[in-house]
Amino acid sequence: MSDIPISYITNQTTGTTTTSTTASNTLDGEDFMALLIAQLKYQDPSDPMDTTAMMEQTSTLSMVEQLTAMASDSAESFGLQQRMAAAQLVGQTVSWIDSTSGETGTGVVSSVSYTSSGSTLTVGTSTVALSSVTSVTSTATSTS
Repeated sequence: MSDIPISYITNQTTGTTTTSTTASNTLDGEDFMALLIAQLKYQDPSDPMDTTAMMEQTSTLSMVEQLTAMASDSAESFGLQQRMAAAQLVGQTVSWIDSTSGETGTGVVSSVSYTSSGSTLTVGTSTVALSSVTSVTSTATSTS
């Protein structure tokens, strides 16, 4: 099999350079297919690519795509679990360490907010990141 010209993969031509706007250290399915097509396009007709190797590459692509989907699903599931755990803290007494001052605080959680950076708890007049909570205790309820 003959070598693939680097200009086909990098979109570079002699004397000019094309710069991609998004840098990435990973190959996705489209990159993999571009490489496979380049291999097929530039293969030596008298010595074609082994069909077994091509099937291995195709099945590897399929596995990588499935693993990527599983990782995405796991991340979504983890985020949902964090939101559920934060919601269960409403009415509970929590202790936390303030990440900026290093001071500790304790109080009853009155509400929970969800942001892109994670769950935040409202404790009295303080807003506390879920990751700053160091302990949780059940708030005593009085019975009449």
